Amino acid sequence: MNNRRQSALNDDRIGRLLWKLSLPAFVGMFVMTLYNVVDTLFIGRYVGSLGIAGLSIVFPFQMLTMGIGFMAGMGGASLISRLIGAGDTSRAEHALGNAIAFSVGVSVIIMIAGLVDTDGWLRLMGASETVLPYAREYMSIILIGVPIKALAMAQNALIRAEGNARIPMTGMIIGAILNIILDAVFIIHLNMGIRGAALGTVIASAVTALYLLSYYLSGRSFLKVHVQNLTVKWDILRPILTIGISAFTMTTAGSLAVVFINRTLFTYGGDLAVSAYGLINRIMMFAFMPGMVIGQGLQPILGFNYGAKRYDRALRAIKIAIIAATGFSIVAFFALYFAPELFVRPFTTEVELIALSSHAARRIFFVKYLIGFMMVGSTIFQAMGKAPQAFVTAIARPALFLLPLVLILPGYWQLEGVWLAFPATDLLAFILMLVLLMPQIRMFRRLKQERLGQDIGLPSGQHPG
Repeated sequence: MNNRRQSALNDDRIGRLLWKLSLPAFVGMFVMTLYNVVDTLFIGRYVGSLGIAGLSIVFPFQMLTMGIGFMAGMGGASLISRLIGAGDTSRAEHALGNAIAFSVGVSVIIMIAGLVDTDGWLRLMGASETVLPYAREYMSIILIGVPIKALAMAQNALIRAEGNARIPMTGMIIGAILNIILDAVFIIHLNMGIRGAALGTVIASAVTALYLLSYYLSGRSFLKVHVQNLTVKWDILRPILTIGISAFTMTTAGSLAVVFINRTLFTYGGDLAVSAYGLINRIMMFAFMPGMVIGQGLQPILGFNYGAKRYDRALRAIKIAIIAATGFSIVAFFALYFAPELFVRPFTTEVELIALSSHAARRIFFVKYLIGFMMVGSTIFQAMGKAPQAFVTAIARPALFLLPLVLILPGYWQLEGVWLAFPATDLLAFILMLVLLMPQIRMFRRLKQERLGQDIGLPSGQHPG
């Protein structure tokens, strides 16, 4: 059974394998995104625009906690896939244990720091006195579930690293469906408002984390969780953090950007503008989803074949992933740019909020057809263990481009400048990704030719034909 699981990544049919790994990730992430949308929908309908603004204020903190899970999960997954490809199962299990221990340990520290001064953090994140009570009610409960959420996020990536995408998909579906049910019970029937949404999220995350952990504890997994591997060792943790820091930096820089965006939006558009951005953030998850799930499907394939020095398969996987992600992103762009009202109206009946959100969506989604290429590109660097490029691409969009533009453009165009900062950022990030990715593509082509030359007996550096 274990050999069968390992050989799942050893498949010449790259397109089929990418589909096999990406489809479960898509289903799981779609359901998870749907629950986030339904969460906001319940708040918009039964609490109002101030409740949505409260969610928007807490969102950067949730991104930070997800960043811990991403750092341990993506860094560990990159190392694990390459180690499995190289046949080093023992070290791969050490990486698994260290990634789990790190995600839980660091998230506990964040939880304690947040509980010490919740109001202070919320004010720092841009909560006005009007929105603060709503944000406080939500965050005070969300904080308790921080270690649980980080563990679930980490396990999602770690399980996919061994070529099993079905278990993470099932875990996300279980959590999402449970969260939707609990939202209906807590918010509507028990009239708990925004606290009910937070409580439903924490309970659903706990169930998901336990389900994913049971995969390892039941013996079904290829890699095993051993107690001794939970002791952090620097020689194991260092390569995990070296790659994972890019995922953490991306989410952390993104959360900081959201804080500045919320504060700037309040300055130029008040609580209504903050609410509009909260709605668009939920809708934006669908635009990011195709590139993200295809990147998740690509990661173990590329890591395995790169570790096994099968460069022809690695290059073919990259090409297929980029083409597929770009195609889906184009479809998402047309839907979200030309008919944003269809996606905004389910959240609220407030005419002014619908109008502002729809206007902002047309600005924000102006070049979103590029996002698939960028999401896959960042995954390529992580899968290959290219830490400098992974770090640069992770930090560039939120920190190097979006933050400065959000600070500069409103000085010329006020609220409109905030919305225009998004397409300008996407265009600059696309150019940077193109510049960094092309040398990697050329490297794969060169290594492919060298490997082909070695296979037919030519000296290294001499290519056939």
